[in-house]
Amino acid sequence: MESQSRRSFLKASALSGGGFMLGISFLSSFKTFGKTIENIDEIDAVVRALTNDSSGFNELNGFVKITADNIIKIMSPNPEGGQGVKTAMPMIVAEELDVDFSKIVIEQADLDTKHFTRQFIGGSQAIHQGWQILRTAGATARQMLCEAAAKTWNVPVEEISTELGILYHKKSGKTAKYGDMATAAAQIPVPKDVKLKNVKDFKIVGKSKRNIDLEKIVTGKPLFGIDTKKEGMLIAMIVHPPAFGLKFKSVVNDATVKKMKGVKDIFPIKIFNDGYEKTFFDTTTFNEVVALVGNSTWEVMQAKKALQISWQPIESYTQNRNMLGRKMVEKIPAGLEDSIEHKAKLAERMAQPATVRRKDGDIEAAFKNAAKTIERTYNAPFLVHNCMEPMNFFAHVTDEKAELSGPLQKPEFTEQALSARLGMPLEKIDIKMTRLGGGFGRRSYAHWLIEAALISQKVKAPVKLIYTREDDMTSGIYRSTYSAHYRAALDANNNLIGFHVKAGGTPESPLYPNRFPAGAVDNYLAEDFTIDSNITVGSYRAPRSNFMAAAEQSFLDEVAEAAGKDPIAFRLELLKRANEKPVGKNNEYEPERFAKVLELVKEKSNWETIKTTKKLGFSAYFCHDSYAAHVLDLEIKEGSPIINKVWCAIDCGIVINPGAAKNMAEGGIVDAVGASMYGKMAFTKGVPDASNFHNYRMIRHNEAPKQIEIHFVENTIDPSGMGEPAYPPVYAALANALYKATGKRFYNQPFGESL
Repeated sequence: MESQSRRSFLKASALSGGGFMLGISFLSSFKTFGKTIENIDEIDAVVRALTNDSSGFNELNGFVKITADNIIKIMSPNPEGGQGVKTAMPMIVAEELDVDFSKIVIEQADLDTKHFTRQFIGGSQAIHQGWQILRTAGATARQMLCEAAAKTWNVPVEEISTELGILYHKKSGKTAKYGDMATAAAQIPVPKDVKLKNVKDFKIVGKSKRNIDLEKIVTGKPLFGIDTKKEGMLIAMIVHPPAFGLKFKSVVNDATVKKMKGVKDIFPIKIFNDGYEKTFFDTTTFNEVVALVGNSTWEVMQAKKALQISWQPIESYTQNRNMLGRKMVEKIPAGLEDSIEHKAKLAERMAQPATVRRKDGDIEAAFKNAAKTIERTYNAPFLVHNCMEPMNFFAHVTDEKAELSGPLQKPEFTEQALSARLGMPLEKIDIKMTRLGGGFGRRSYAHWLIEAALISQKVKAPVKLIYTREDDMTSGIYRSTYSAHYRAALDANNNLIGFHVKAGGTPESPLYPNRFPAGAVDNYLAEDFTIDSNITVGSYRAPRSNFMAAAEQSFLDEVAEAAGKDPIAFRLELLKRANEKPVGKNNEYEPERFAKVLELVKEKSNWETIKTTKKLGFSAYFCHDSYAAHVLDLEIKEGSPIINKVWCAIDCGIVINPGAAKNMAEGGIVDAVGASMYGKMAFTKGVPDASNFHNYRMIRHNEAPKQIEIHFVENTIDPSGMGEPAYPPVYAALANALYKATGKRFYNQPFGESL
């Protein structure tokens, strides 16, 4: 069994009516959090995991409560967006607590900045960051219950055992439910050290558990923000500028439209005050918009269609940003931008000097002395998230308080922005989190929450703000448009001796300079650049990795072919080099773990046997602390690709809930096939070319892979990311398979345009 060091402060509390609550707070280099929850009627047992920046810095806090009648209730503070944390996190606590998981009550917690910090989802890190604290929370509670039983029965604590929420003393034959000892356990000093289970003894973790919301989802129970209904609630909608590069000037016919049936009010709102220092999560496309409020969705939609608004060009400006502690000034240019210009500017900048992010060896000499060189450029457009549930939020703001409810990924950061905008203390703001009908980064930037609050404050009534599909698709926030240029140098023996990547984006760079094949090549250069834009972008499923994996793994396939080597063998050769004689000290990945997913997918797909008879594409990538590799089998029928099967191998450490993990991987694969084949947002004079699903192509049921086979590398390494790692490698696996089927390489996304 493992011993969990207690560099932490713990507190146990007796509950009114009998019972036990345990709070745990880990110290960190940044700040200490650890406050006892007092509202025991609402918050019984809480487990919190939160993510921070790429340094891996984390802060976690958990609470366990057992009532006298033996009820264990866990409230998940992290928003649930389909990634399964609402089921997986309680599984970890239940494992160490040694209880029957089927009898645990699990609920979604509200945003509570008094007791939790950074309640958000993103980066596929909730389980990765929460693993040890969740285990410790369960194990500590179990130990205190054992000590309470030992004291009550006057026996050594070593003689107490547990199973499924029952305490046993085998010598005397005495037994007790956890609830019987809960009050006594609250009086026990919190142990300084607790023993954690050996992984091989797990009974819950590693076994598939059904999503706890499944029945509500399939029976249509109200779970999502858009389901919200409140007494006296009005419906609100927003009119954004029709083009990026425009801003609000005036409403032309508001007096006429206000006379339409059901319309209550029409007015402009400013989301952020002038001079406000935005954070990363305050990203907005347009700062001033026009709000319409009425009795019903239909009535407000009709009024919105009739409303005439005058817009004017923006002027270039700068915006102060605080990017997770890193101060920066963001430049927003004037003008109405075109996608043709975006491509031209990326190509122009690609030919100019860029910022060097990493350089190993003598890259110039490597290319000068090369027997063979390969050089390619890859491009990708802006992408739209297209969450199936459009943006929405409920708000009821009075002079005394603000009550809000809806789907968002970063509630605490949004609450801080809302507090500043309303001029209302945080303690007077209450945000309830509903299940997300899709997130993928889009709901990290909850400006619509602030819009809803400002509208409610203005009309002095409860309001549900709803975006139409057109609002969501045409007003941002998007995945950046990217370009990457690669060069590779081979010696006379077809060994890779030089590798150069230059990547850029509008307005964000996609480059990860310390990922594979960095560390596997003696001479390596990575550099990047950015181009300012007034088109608003933000996180998109596996940010930046979704493009870099596509470009890098497509290019490595060409390099392997030029070297006359099998694509998997070629990568394994590089990983062996990175493991035995690594170049540099900042390599993000572990070569041995990376190689294992390649070997696993090679075995499971029967690669060596079928690679000469089927049109296979291979790709592998490391991101979010996990490793994924795909083999994709397709054929062309009547000019269209038919994906027969995808084999996927993943190393994400210990898999908490295998069924849910497979679901995430399958969903990521289907999503990536659709985005790589069809996803594209273009602009003409600042106006998005697509506004709904009739002109923004999404994958259809018959275009999804016929079969998907998911395999996990079995190990006892602490869990790492799962929600995103399966997504990025799909792009290149598909591109490489298309090459096998058509004899043509695919350098520009979406691939469907080149078929």
